[in-house]
Order: sequence, then structure tokens, then C-alpha cells
Amino acid sequence: MKFVTAIIKPYKLNDVREALTAVGVNGVTVTEVKGFGRQKGHTEIYRGAEYVVEFLPKLKVEAAIPDELLDKTIEAIKKAAHTGQIGDGKIFVFDLEQIMRIRTGETGPEAI
Repeated sequence: MKFVTAIIKPYKLNDVREALTAVGVNGVTVTEVKGFGRQKGHTEIYRGAEYVVEFLPKLKVEAAIPDELLDKTIEAIKKAAHTGQIGDGKIFVFDLEQIMRIRTGETGPEAI
């Protein structure tokens, strides 16, 4: 089992959700986050005053998946989140040792 975390631009969420559903990912968790990478933020003007936005709004999309869906999941996120602009995001993959569905007590792949 794998745990996939993707940091994406907020307006790409629906595209990513649809792509993940299409490849068989059953559920995701989405969290609003802020951060920066190579972008290093940007300058904005609000009511005539200029200020620096150092942490940009992003979304973190997380999914627990079976090993056999890993390549399809990564490719789906990559295609759906891609804009070609700086700040498209990152995909992280972790080994998942254990899962338990609280309601039923199911563990392992059955709990996904």
C-alpha cells in the first residue's frame, strides 16, 4: 500500500479529483495549505499599498492506494495538475504500513 500526497494549485482540484476517480482511487483528503518553493512568493497591491505574499495558497491532496494503482495515480495527478507554469506542485509517495477502518475494524487493503 502507498500513501500519495500531492501539492497542487487550488483551481486544479476538480481536474485532479476527476482524474483520480477515473483511475480507481476511491477517496481523497484535501487540506488547504500555504507554502513556497522556487516561486518565493510574489508582490500584490491592495488599496494602493504594495505588500509581499511569501506563502502562496495551495491544496494538499492525500490518498491511500493499493500498490498496483501507484503508476496510474501519479500519472493522473501529473496530467490533471499540470499548467506548465511555475508552482504546479509536487507529488510525494510514502510506503503505508497499516490502515484501519475505524467503523468496521478492517485492516490492510480492505480498509482502503
